[in-house]
Amino acid sequence: MPSPPGEGIFFAQVYNCHRLMNGYYFSSKKYRFLPKKECRLSEGKTLLSRLRMVSMKTWIIIGVVMALGLLSFSRKPADRFVVPAGWPKPAYNFKKNPLDPQKVEMGKRLFNETLLSRDNTISCNSCHAQYTAFAHTDHSLSHGIEGKIGPRNSPALMNLAWSNSFMWDGSVTQLDLQAQKPITNPLEMDETMEHVVAKLKATSNYPDLFFRAFGDSLITVDMIMQSLSQFMLTLVSANARYDRVMNGADTFTKREANGYALFKQDCAACHKEPLFTNGQFENNGLAVDESLADGGRVKITHNAGDSLKFKVPTLRNIEVTYPYMHDGRFRNLQMVLFQYSEHVQQSSTLSVHLQKKLMLTEQNKGDIILFLKTLTDEEFLKNKKFEFVNN
Repeated sequence: MPSPPGEGIFFAQVYNCHRLMNGYYFSSKKYRFLPKKECRLSEGKTLLSRLRMVSMKTWIIIGVVMALGLLSFSRKPADRFVVPAGWPKPAYNFKKNPLDPQKVEMGKRLFNETLLSRDNTISCNSCHAQYTAFAHTDHSLSHGIEGKIGPRNSPALMNLAWSNSFMWDGSVTQLDLQAQKPITNPLEMDETMEHVVAKLKATSNYPDLFFRAFGDSLITVDMIMQSLSQFMLTLVSANARYDRVMNGADTFTKREANGYALFKQDCAACHKEPLFTNGQFENNGLAVDESLADGGRVKITHNAGDSLKFKVPTLRNIEVTYPYMHDGRFRNLQMVLFQYSEHVQQSSTLSVHLQKKLMLTEQNKGDIILFLKTLTDEEFLKNKKFEFVNN
């Protein structure tokens, strides 16, 4: 059992147990902490009357364990979220859920926890692997438990603190609620939040881990969501070659520089620097896949003007986040640029930025791709602090 905090402590004589705050009990018979269910309670009337019932040996044991508890419960100072130079203010409200190292670690553990799925076989990491910028390169469409296939591609996860809408259709507007969508989606993890809580409570380690992170062994949906948010908030990608060029620490090659100029001319309206997304919803002129019949944001807003609109994804780490588009139809960047230069489908909701045909030569396309590869952040893809080691 976890070591309880050393403040606000009171004792009540029970059958061989002394109650401490947060639901932990010390057994004077077993000389260790026990959960409430292992103790038969008989609440005392006064503190002094109960103190006399505790033997000297018990007090010594309690004193030693409490000292160790103070050490084990000592919390690291809260992490400070660092906004990269020149970046806008984050949209996330850190006052409601300030970063804390132990909560971040809890979120990382939960991100890799298969208990979040109904049959305990997949985790968030199953579709969002670090080496692909927390995207899913194995499949065009997301795969859930029992081989179920979802209707959309799993998007990359990074720089989420600057977003105020999530999912391809913007169906979630708070990061603290986002993870519930895939967890409860019948084509993905197909679980209920109530059952997730019950499964975590039934483990030998999670009550202790939540106690250390939140100061309370009671596991709630809010705690789970806050933890996952904390981990995802740390997924900041801001150290690609592009960033070093912008900071004056590196330079583009001649072709990369030309690609950057073309990008600013033809692509930056939707993929705005430095996040390389405007965070909006656009119809980018894709032909409708009749097998999916995905109308995009219109399913959320029921506004005909949102038909075929999807959230503009970031282009950071685009080199490794294939396949591309909401349905993963394109396997490489050459296909993407061919789409925009040759196959944009006209419709009443087509983005205003694509009304005019893009005139790109093969050389132009190659230069743009070379520039896009400067957005690959090797530090982000290999950062050890994002890796989960089960211990």
